[in-house]
Parts: sequence; C-alpha cells; structure tokens
Amino acid sequence: MSKSTAITEADTVEALRAVAAGRPRALPGPAAFKAMDMTTNGREPPGNGAGNGETVAVDLPSVRRLEAVGFRAWPASSVQYDGSWLIRLTAGHPSKRLNSVNPLDPSDYRDIAIRLEKARRLFAQSGRPLTVRQTPLTPPKMIDHMDGEGWTSFAHSLVLTLDLADRDFSEGIDHLPIKDIGRFVDARILIGGDPPEAKQALTGIINAIKPECGLFLFEDRKTGPTAVSLVVHDNDLAGIMQFAVSEAVRRRGVGSALLDASLRWARLKGAKKAWLQVEADNQAAIELYRKAGFTEVYRYLYRTPKV
Repeated sequence: MSKSTAITEADTVEALRAVAAGRPRALPGPAAFKAMDMTTNGREPPGNGAGNGETVAVDLPSVRRLEAVGFRAWPASSVQYDGSWLIRLTAGHPSKRLNSVNPLDPSDYRDIAIRLEKARRLFAQSGRPLTVRQTPLTPPKMIDHMDGEGWTSFAHSLVLTLDLADRDFSEGIDHLPIKDIGRFVDARILIGGDPPEAKQALTGIINAIKPECGLFLFEDRKTGPTAVSLVVHDNDLAGIMQFAVSEAVRRRGVGSALLDASLRWARLKGAKKAWLQVEADNQAAIELYRKAGFTEVYRYLYRTPKV
C-alpha cells in the first residue's frame, strides 16, 4: 500500500516535465515517474465520433507535457499523490479536472483496489464522488479493474494543439486582454449560465494560476458580454481556457474572432504551440477549432464507480 503525502502542484509538474524531456525525476515520495520505452498506448479512451472516426496514434511524451501544463493552467487547491496517481481536489469548485484522480504512469498499478478505496474516502471527506480521469497514461490494468467493476464513463474529451507558426495572422484585429479578473469572471458566469455563487471559486482559481494569463472579453454596447477566453502562456505553450460565446451571437464569427485574438496574443508572448481541451459532444466548438487548424493529440474521459 503506497503512502499518500501532500505535495505542491509545481513538484508534480516538474517531475512530469522531466519525464517528458527524458530526464526521469523522482517524486518526493515512494514512487518515481519512469520514462517509458513505448511511445503509444493502445488503451487510449475510445472516441465517440467527435474525432471524425479516425484512430490517433498517441505520443506519450507529448501527453505528459500537455498534462503538466494543464495542471499548471488550472490549479487545484489540494494536491496529493499516491505513487504516481495525482489526486486533485478543490472544495469550492465542481470542475472535474479539479476533483479527480489522475494516474500519470502506465506501469503504476500496484494495489489498485486498495488505493481506489483510499481515494474514495478522501473524496468523501470533501463531499465529492470518487472520479478518475482516464488518459493514455492510465495503467491498462487499472482500466481493466474499472471495467470489471462496472464503472461509468462520461465527459469524453479531446486535447487539441496548433502550431502557431503555421497560422496566418495577416488578417484580423489585435485585441488587448483586460486586467480586471472580477469583470472577466462576471462575464464568464453570465455567458456560461453558471450560478452567481461560482464567482468566488472561479476568481480564486484564476488568481492561483502562476504562468502569465491573458483575459479576453468581447462586449456589445447594448447587450453586454458576448464572448470570453482565458489564455495561459507557459514557456512555449499557450492553453486556451474558459472559451465561451453567448448563444445570442453564435454562428456570426464572434468565436472565430475571439480565438484569433487569443492566438495572436499567445504568439506575441512567444508561444510556439497552442493547446486546448474540449468535450467530444461539443461539435460546434470542435468545428471551430479544426477550422482554425487544431489537430487531435489524445483523448480522455472521466469514470466513477457504479452506484
């Protein structure tokens, strides 16, 4: 049974980065990430048609690096590990990314049932159901265990990337990000239809992001906020987060303009590649991203025990 100890998000991210760079670095605990000999994992979460039905070859170093920047871009308030299973909890926000077990090494499958039960108790203390985020890094034996126990799957998602050097920015308008986090959060809540009480938690998450952020807000003088996006610039990568367009202005080019403004700023800051995560059933968003040149790198989904 592995010992569980609290660590910082930065510790985990640095270990992930070392693995992705081919420099395995021991985690401050009983397990260390190992550089895998293989470059693909045949147990990638299955697609549901959103990826145009094609099979995507998965490059595990790329997955590790994108997972690392993803953790930094959307930090959880509580981070623990059990071996190389990263356990993220955030009591004030319901985000699945912030409240899930994230296995990071396909070879770490010791005592699966015992460790999942321990994680379940930890989640219960925070009033959360045990949730596992299944990625190409999830041990196949762990997937077999969840399948055998009848765990449900939901929120199938895609991770897409775009080489910014390949994108033409000759047309379009430069938009500057705003600095008022409260104003951005209010707009995001309004457009997303989230409850007003979500403001405090969302504000706290954005304030906790360590890399440089760009808060983009499009507004109409008469109707108010129409679109928002959060861009997190982390070295040569830029994540597009919290991207939302008001239903009243969809299919009018607002989303394309917002995405263009977000990517322009990212490249101006020195990012060479943009990445984002999108749920597989959001066909309109996937169409927008593919039209902009984004391509799929890998997929993930969430799983919970059957009730």
